Amino acid sequence: MRKLYILLAGILLVTALFAEVRLKDITSIENAQEDALIGYGLVIGLDGTGDRSSGNRGAIFTVQSISNMLERFGITVPKDYLRTRNVAAVMVTCNTPAYGRVGSHFDVTVSSLGDAKSLEGGVLLMTPLRAMDGTHYGLAQGAVSVGGFNIETDSGEKLKKNHALVGRVPNGGVLERASNTLGFQLDHPVRFLLHEPDFGTASRIAEKINTDLGQANTAGILAKPLNAGVVEVSFPATVTSQEEAVFFIADVEVLMVQPDVDARVVINERTGTVVAGGNVRINEIMISHGSLTIHVKRTPIISQPVASFSNAGRTVVEYITETRASEGEVKNAVIKETTSVSDLAAALNELGMRPRDVISIFQALKQAGALNARLIII
Repeated sequence: MRKLYILLAGILLVTALFAEVRLKDITSIENAQEDALIGYGLVIGLDGTGDRSSGNRGAIFTVQSISNMLERFGITVPKDYLRTRNVAAVMVTCNTPAYGRVGSHFDVTVSSLGDAKSLEGGVLLMTPLRAMDGTHYGLAQGAVSVGGFNIETDSGEKLKKNHALVGRVPNGGVLERASNTLGFQLDHPVRFLLHEPDFGTASRIAEKINTDLGQANTAGILAKPLNAGVVEVSFPATVTSQEEAVFFIADVEVLMVQPDVDARVVINERTGTVVAGGNVRINEIMISHGSLTIHVKRTPIISQPVASFSNAGRTVVEYITETRASEGEVKNAVIKETTSVSDLAAALNELGMRPRDVISIFQALKQAGALNARLIII
């Protein structure tokens, strides 16, 4: 029996049930989100791969930025004399670290804004970082790491590895303004936000917290699910300080919970990949699969004139076309009701399915009403 090799065929069928995971891996604490920051800066020290300063396609804003920077240092240079091939204008984007304080360091992403060819070997000059409302949060500066290169010679040859117009500055950002409150308000509950909202998972989280940690509270109830995406946890009466609050949150985050998700089948038609969750169930249905192959063969026939007539004759090439059609053996399989993913994989093995055939079958199952799962096509 032919086996359906999951990796080689490009099909991944997930059959295992969801195991228990730590609460901290499927939730995040409210108000601990990372703030998005953005800034405009200059990368210098490039080896002639920066923005152009002349011509109709030159980056005018790069020249303006360099001129403004030099004026702050008391140097005045006419813009027509500036050359920017070693400088590139960039946009700097990042997220502040959760519970970051003044002096906390974080990575920043640097992206070319002009017509530079590469940011390899460049250094980001001090760049202010601001939030969406314009509030100043920090600064970014440091050497840019691109992990690739982009080389173009005068003769038109090109050699490229990865994308050299976007890089990172490890620990290049520093906070100058705290983005979160210092501690917890003990008289207010803490809310845990689920990464994948689900009513079943939320209720299991609340039940687990009350079972394992509820004895610390006289009422015995510490957690309650507000909806599919939020679980509210109150501090027990024994928590009277910020230090004890931190220990309590740490105990909550390491609790093991079995998450529950809806049944999904995700299809990527570009790569021929199918991912089906273990909760997928299929009603009883019959699948028939066959293939029609048409083969066209074209054979050249060369007509060569006889030597005695070679002065007046010429070589002629004709073609004989032969078309053959062959239909593969039609295979049928009956899928029983409430079939699991593993049973479906075995049935598709029997039919000798290819990834593209599996995609078509899943789409047909959904149209027939036999697929008890969400069909997501990306």
